[in-house]
Amino acid sequence: MRARSRGRKAVGTVDLPLVVGVDGSASSCDAVDWAVDEAACHGLPVRLVYASLWEHYEGVRPPSASDRPSEQVMAENIAAAGVERARLRNPELKVSGEVLPDDAVSVLLNAGLESFALVTGSRGRGEIAGSLLGSVSLTVAARALCPVVVVRGGERNRQGAFGRVVVGVDDSPESRAAVRFAFREARARGCALHAVQAWRRPAHEHTDTAARTHEERVSAFLADALRDAVREHPEVDLQPRTVEGPAHRVLLDASADADLIVVGAERRRHGHSGLHLGRVTHVLLHHSACPVAVVPRRA
Repeated sequence: MRARSRGRKAVGTVDLPLVVGVDGSASSCDAVDWAVDEAACHGLPVRLVYASLWEHYEGVRPPSASDRPSEQVMAENIAAAGVERARLRNPELKVSGEVLPDDAVSVLLNAGLESFALVTGSRGRGEIAGSLLGSVSLTVAARALCPVVVVRGGERNRQGAFGRVVVGVDDSPESRAAVRFAFREARARGCALHAVQAWRRPAHEHTDTAARTHEERVSAFLADALRDAVREHPEVDLQPRTVEGPAHRVLLDASADADLIVVGAERRRHGHSGLHLGRVTHVLLHHSACPVAVVPRRA
């Protein structure tokens, strides 16, 4: 497996940690490993958090260590094991771990307010084996105000063996935020960036000429959508692609040989809180062959 190359620290992220939700599951361990490598690329500290409600139900801490509730011992052991795993993977990285007295979603959402990004596994310790995506990861991806990375997919994808980041581009404002995030990722990793825009020919257009005309318009839009980011990061090896087909299928196929796939998340309207995870994002979160970054507009 190819180790990720270490890139330059992203501007404005000096004091922002990469926050990882841990719970002792195998998926959580994958998230820790991925986050350590990611933090090394960006020159960031890693903060591991474990959510535990034992204090809420048990009250104040007992005076002696021997009287500690089993829930407290388990929580502290899980957090400590995560820190040890991270330090063994990269001894030079600044790593901290803590147990926070709240439910997992609230802990992660609050921690995400002051983070470079949130990182979760695809399934929690209590999730049913074989389930597609854990409820905590899905809820956090839908509500966080910062980028959320759900670590899933094959080992080679998680380890950065393919040397490419993929970003899905469309005509939404949220797509611009995803593009900026993806360029920073490619720059930090020193890898190629594939900017992919799916397109569908109108049902009434059956000729090859009409299809070419439509694809040319999509290509022109894609170049325009990438222009500002290209100007900011001219060193990134950008490979724009327009692909005919449903967006969820096009991006799912692209994830097969990608290290990370990046998509935007829409803001809800009409007073609703959180984000709107459309069909494309849902499909990727449940089925992608590589880790998925969900980027809200403000990120």
